[in-house]
Amino acid sequence: MSLCILAAYMLVTSFVLALWEIQIEGKNGWAKDLPTWRVSNKLTSLFYGARPLTGYHLYMNIFVLLLLHLPVFFIGWSWELECILFGFLIGMWTVEDFLWFVFNPHYGLKKFKKENVPWHKNWWGPVPDFYIPFAVFSGALLYFGRHCLPW
Repeated sequence: MSLCILAAYMLVTSFVLALWEIQIEGKNGWAKDLPTWRVSNKLTSLFYGARPLTGYHLYMNIFVLLLLHLPVFFIGWSWELECILFGFLIGMWTVEDFLWFVFNPHYGLKKFKKENVPWHKNWWGPVPDFYIPFAVFSGALLYFGRHCLPW
């Protein structure tokens, strides 16, 4: 499978997940108005920065992670496959986060700015601070996994 096909599939899954989350969260991102628990401490800040860990995000992400690992049951586990799966997952989460704003009727590209998005506190230029390193890390994992796999 080519990386172009994988990237297209990542875009489609990110789009569907973004639309799903828009339906759940509405205009209030990061589960602000959802009846879910929230935890903020030094450990959660390593993964989520200034955002709290929410029950909603934890269980949704575990579900996606488990579903994404379905191929392991058919072709077996390997480091190369794990690189592809995690590269896909990190890339999908990053693209999904951006598409949430693009397709959310309460935001759109014009409102995709630091002053309109209180849950993304740190930005690097026009994007939240995690977008660029996550995109690079995702690409590196996909490249390594794709070029080391025997198929």
